[in-house]
Amino acid sequence: MTNMIAKVPMGKEGVLVGRQGLGCMGMSEFYGAADPDASRRVLDLALDLGVTHFDTADMYGVGANEEFLAPFLRDNRKRAHIATKYGYRRSLDTPDDWGVTNDPAHIHRAVDASLHRLGVEVIDLYYMHRRDPAVPLADSIGAMADLVQAGKVRALGLCEVSATELSEAHAIHPIAALQSEWSVFSRDIEAEVAATAARLGTAIVPFAPLGRGLLTGALSLAADDARRHFPRFSEANLDANTRAAQVIGALAAARGVSPAQIALAWLHDRARVFGVTVIPIPGTRQPARLRENLGALDITLTADELATLAPLAAQVQGQRV
Repeated sequence: MTNMIAKVPMGKEGVLVGRQGLGCMGMSEFYGAADPDASRRVLDLALDLGVTHFDTADMYGVGANEEFLAPFLRDNRKRAHIATKYGYRRSLDTPDDWGVTNDPAHIHRAVDASLHRLGVEVIDLYYMHRRDPAVPLADSIGAMADLVQAGKVRALGLCEVSATELSEAHAIHPIAALQSEWSVFSRDIEAEVAATAARLGTAIVPFAPLGRGLLTGALSLAADDARRHFPRFSEANLDANTRAAQVIGALAAARGVSPAQIALAWLHDRARVFGVTVIPIPGTRQPARLRENLGALDITLTADELATLAPLAAQVQGQRV
């Protein structure tokens, strides 16, 4: 692994961040029991290794993930670039009942709540987590732009929107980042959205770049792991998807690297293909996995390896979430 992670701009004229970030969702829920002490060690190590971009959302743990990150941000505010999101509505009383709202009044309440939980005066990157079709996009982006003017947010982002929606939003206020699932197994973003982001100067921040563990060759599901309910992990689909992932494992073995490193190196190569800034945010609670993931930055895939990986997305069974 390189001693210094190269930095790239988060958006056309955005702040420079390490070209691989850290997704923090799993530190609070969804992937088995949380271990705050272990997760804090991973956060500190990430910063020491040159990771500067950290991703959360107000719905992760129903606010608990933001609260967990607060001490880390307090100790490292000048070095850590924090992104959070609004859009999903969950409550502690009904955590399994998810709704989506982009109502301007909700946006203003949500940002204040996130600022309080994170313990920061300004959020570096604020995403619309999911699009609410009941609210005009212009109204939502206008409210988000107001947050920038008020000094509560530095830059705006969107998640899982179409190329048309990205363009419309960018015309109202620059969109620094687009977050969408993108991996060897999930490539629908390549149809239109990636090229649009490149044209606008919007960075792409792929979530689930390791297919929620499918691409690592080390998948393990706890009894309470949320992935058990996802289509690609169902009994009907998991065997086929595991076989597809074994192609990555074979490439990794031939090179003496890990499957995760091959999968992440593939994503970094897509930045070259589309001429767009790509900042994957693989999550982990294990220091060894963090180091392993960052090792992908030292790998350049050959044309033959890229050709071997190209058909895999079409072989995947089950919809992504």
